[in-house]
Amino acid sequence: MIKSIYYRGIITVLFCVAMFSTQAQSWLNVLDFGAKKDSTGNNTLAIQKAITAAANKGGGTIYFPAGKYITGPIHLKSNITIFIDAGAELHFSDNFDDYLPMVESRWEGTTVINFSPLFYGNNLENISIQGRGLIDGHGKKWWGYSEVEVKKQQEDSKWQKEFKRLNKDVLAPDLPGWIERGFLRPPFIQFLNCKNVQIKDIKIQNSPFWTINPQYCDNVTVDGVTIDNPPSPNTDGINPESCSNVRIANCHISVGDDCITIKSGKDRSGRKVNIPAENYTITNCTMLRGHGGVVIGSEMSGGVKNITISNCIFDGTDRGIRLKTARGRGGIVENIQVSNIVMRNIRDQAIVMDMQYAKSEVEPVSERTPKFRNIFISNLSGTTNRIASMRGLEEMPIENVVFSDIHMQGNTGFSALHVNGLMLSNVSVAINQGALLKVSSGKELDILNIKNTSPMADNALIELENCTSANVQNCFPASGTALFLDLLGATNQEIYVHGNNLVRTKQVLRGTYKNGQLTANINPPENK
Repeated sequence: MIKSIYYRGIITVLFCVAMFSTQAQSWLNVLDFGAKKDSTGNNTLAIQKAITAAANKGGGTIYFPAGKYITGPIHLKSNITIFIDAGAELHFSDNFDDYLPMVESRWEGTTVINFSPLFYGNNLENISIQGRGLIDGHGKKWWGYSEVEVKKQQEDSKWQKEFKRLNKDVLAPDLPGWIERGFLRPPFIQFLNCKNVQIKDIKIQNSPFWTINPQYCDNVTVDGVTIDNPPSPNTDGINPESCSNVRIANCHISVGDDCITIKSGKDRSGRKVNIPAENYTITNCTMLRGHGGVVIGSEMSGGVKNITISNCIFDGTDRGIRLKTARGRGGIVENIQVSNIVMRNIRDQAIVMDMQYAKSEVEPVSERTPKFRNIFISNLSGTTNRIASMRGLEEMPIENVVFSDIHMQGNTGFSALHVNGLMLSNVSVAINQGALLKVSSGKELDILNIKNTSPMADNALIELENCTSANVQNCFPASGTALFLDLLGATNQEIYVHGNNLVRTKQVLRGTYKNGQLTANINPPENK
């Protein structure tokens, strides 16, 4: 009995020692590999030694205790977590030579060989960057090599020569000229072809280019991250491109370009790769400075589908939700759900759907023709300049768009060109310029219970131009509404207006239509 207890005790001790040893091996302190936390030297080699040591044991956590570390690019391996503790700061070198040799990358939707991203990995799984520390990209020097600045300088540097040498056969975008920029700034964090990616809790600032930019990745989580880039060229916040199953939550973003952007490749290169962005959720995020809050495109040639955006605040961005594309992109954007968004002080439009982002001529429908369809937007409130703008293509109208429960203040309301299947339901806004809703060349319109709470003299509530098949129902315009429905052009038809309370409307209809019905409770003009 005593001997049995003795052996069980020995086994327990050995098990605990083994567990402690395994745990100790799984956390590797970069200081043990020669890293310096006093802002001296370059720690790239020490960090890479720690990553290699962990990878040789099957994986582990690379630990950065409080301090200030100078480093070049960090290349991850599978089953590696980078843990940057509170008080720790990783400052990335702005010596361009540190980011050589160039590596496989994707830049604005085009496959290229380019400077190494600051954090980089290709064909990995189970990788993570987390902690309460700071990573600083020191992007100012890189910003001087943006497209505009390079054109000014006309410089043919060694980096430009190397970039051109490695990209002789690149499948460039349909619009020529971008490759003559010389070389391209690297993204801050770019993982390619990876599975199970997590970026959590850290603060990121001063990105050289796009900040968090996973490509062709599956199961990506970005949670609790703060991104703070000053006004600077193309320093987008989070740009998951051609990824699947992406979750972005609880982030605080203030950047020099778009806050969150969903992309899937550009023009010929994007169509050749043909990997969509699909199954994304974006929730509980705050967007401050930026050109757009959440943007889809314009590089969306592989398609974008099944996107949910909810419970976010946009405050001071140029636009709120923006979908943009152009002829030549191709790709389908579909099944987009936007709900429970507060937008304050939006400088331009709260909602944009623009298929004419670049000027082009009408062309036959082909693989170059983009599509927007099945877009549902509900429960918006706040203040903006323009509430919504939609522009489809003559040969490919936007299809099936629903706005419901919208309560906003702005200078102008909703405008739509080449949109089929547009519905506005329970829309109560305060605008002071023009009609609440203007539709040109639209079909299958459902207009239900809409109201401008601050109507101005001589403005119509609804303006339709050359539209086909419209149902206008259950509206109760505010007192002072000068004109309920203004029909412009000679080809409006199948216009049905019924079940509205128009007692406070000075004039019900102006213009004519074919094949429809108008019923009202005050002096309705004859149906034409």
